[in-house]
Amino acid sequence: MPNPIIPEFTSFACRWTPVGFIGIGESGGLVTRLLFMPDDAASVDSSSALVDEAFRQLDAWFAGRLKKFSLPLVEPRSAFERRVREAMLGIPYGATVSYGEQAASIGSPGAARAVGTACARNPVPVIVPCHRVLGAGGRIGGYLGGTDMKRWLLDFECGNCW
Repeated sequence: MPNPIIPEFTSFACRWTPVGFIGIGESGGLVTRLLFMPDDAASVDSSSALVDEAFRQLDAWFAGRLKKFSLPLVEPRSAFERRVREAMLGIPYGATVSYGEQAASIGSPGAARAVGTACARNPVPVIVPCHRVLGAGGRIGGYLGGTDMKRWLLDFECGNCW
């Protein structure tokens, strides 16, 4: 049966990681999506050099050897989302900030909910670390991969800080 995901991308591959299967898609020489995939996705593979490099960096990140990704990424949809992404990329490995702190850091105090929406629209979670942004008082907040995944990623980073 054809996979409905692949037509969205120039290339796409799905590989096993410590958090389950992850799919990475490329279009136009940019990483456009990181997807948390169902367990039956193992056979999906129409890879490229860029997708392979994204998985090499992801493997290094999961091994604790890489703290920041260096990949060409699809641009955010709006100027606000671009500012939120830049701020997320500036959150140190193993650290967290609240949605409100993130809003203030981009010059939009009071826009915590909009920051949450921008985080939810992040097409490349983990690579752009939206899991490091929490609700007020350290509440875990939402996450594309689920709150258990977000907790796992945060605990993993804290265990690999140096």
